[in-house]
Amino acid sequence: MPGLTERKIEIVRMLVETAPDKVVGSLQQALAQTADDTALGGVRRLVECEVFDRTLRNAVLQPIAPMCVASGDGRLMTFPSRALTLIWKGLRALRPDLVEEARNPAEDAPAAVVLAVYDSLVAAAAIALRDGAAPEFRAVAEACDRHSPNGAALLASCLDLAPVVRRATQRLPEWIAHAGGETAAAARLAYKDAVEIADDAGPRFFHMLAAQLAHPWMVLRVISAVMDKPTERYLRDSELAGFGEAVFEDVDKTLADIGRLNADEGAVVGRACAKRAELVVQQVLELETCMDLQRDQGWGLRVVKQRASLANVVEGRLREADKATIEALPMGAASRQSRARRAMPRLNTPPEPRLVARAMTLLSFCDELRTTANYGGFSSTRAKVVDKLSEFITHYVEDVLDLIRTGEVEDVAIAAAFLEIAADFNHLVIGEKAGDLIRRRAHTALHPEHHEAEG
Repeated sequence: MPGLTERKIEIVRMLVETAPDKVVGSLQQALAQTADDTALGGVRRLVECEVFDRTLRNAVLQPIAPMCVASGDGRLMTFPSRALTLIWKGLRALRPDLVEEARNPAEDAPAAVVLAVYDSLVAAAAIALRDGAAPEFRAVAEACDRHSPNGAALLASCLDLAPVVRRATQRLPEWIAHAGGETAAAARLAYKDAVEIADDAGPRFFHMLAAQLAHPWMVLRVISAVMDKPTERYLRDSELAGFGEAVFEDVDKTLADIGRLNADEGAVVGRACAKRAELVVQQVLELETCMDLQRDQGWGLRVVKQRASLANVVEGRLREADKATIEALPMGAASRQSRARRAMPRLNTPPEPRLVARAMTLLSFCDELRTTANYGGFSSTRAKVVDKLSEFITHYVEDVLDLIRTGEVEDVAIAAAFLEIAADFNHLVIGEKAGDLIRRRAHTALHPEHHEAEG
């Protein structure tokens, strides 16, 4: 089969070059098994070249690459996503020698030599951006200034810091995981190197590090190490106050989201909501660990209130789980033939799917909080709910099994359905083995002939 014409290949090249990284990566995967002699063979090679080029681009411009995003929340420093593409295009035109050296380093070149080439390219980009002679860099400047006031000057100043941030990023996982001691000293040295480049470089340095983290708020650990666990007042009155405020705003937003949990949305949503509660606990602990707080005022008081709000909103959802579980396993008055005087399982109508789904959502939320409850301040409420529901489900199952054995169940299929639901609930309340035990006992009661034959 003939390949695509040159004109069509050129059109595809233009589309690939302007596509986001995720799209290009998906194309590479989709075309991975395409043979060279097919119509799409040329497209596959084109995409592979583009992926290689972008990988190199992202390595060279790594200190600013995560900051070039389509949109941001306004709290962290960002630049237009196309700035990255334009800078790289401009560097290929202005410094093809350095780009080639970065692309094909000597086989035995030490990592420090390769990184030095990367830093030279970034320095060239900073100069070209300020100079504005090259069309690509003029376009970068215009896009950045549209994105934010003095955006071009801000990007140039970030490019100046790139070598320091590149070295710091290599040690960032260690700084985050092992605060104090030598890691704190290394973080302070990196910060010192940054402010030697420019007196006002400190906030930019931390913004650039935050962009490298999966959870940008964890940069508070680096700030704490550099500032030797600052007091709340010192940090709140500094240019770094925005990092703390961003965490408080995140917590407030997450608390509101947990409060809006809709039990009709399913178990996956319930677990995701519990994960968000876990994130709040982590963020609150981070605030308490990274600065010296006074509990009766300022940020310290705000942390206390957020802890209380988290406990209140989670406990509200746990109480809903209690109520929803009992509603999904309905009880009714004992029949006249029954010896029991207390309420018994109502097995004359099939389970209500919506009630079961709501209970599963809220019980999934409760289950996902196992490791978080103790640190979040709601372990007592969760334990009470678990104990109450465990006892309720145990009695419910015993009563249903007794009704089956005595032949008082009108529709065995309905009883079996409720036992399966009780097993699912017990799985979430106590654990997998508890759910399996109910299923085995139900099978024994529903199919006694099998067990008699085995006996």
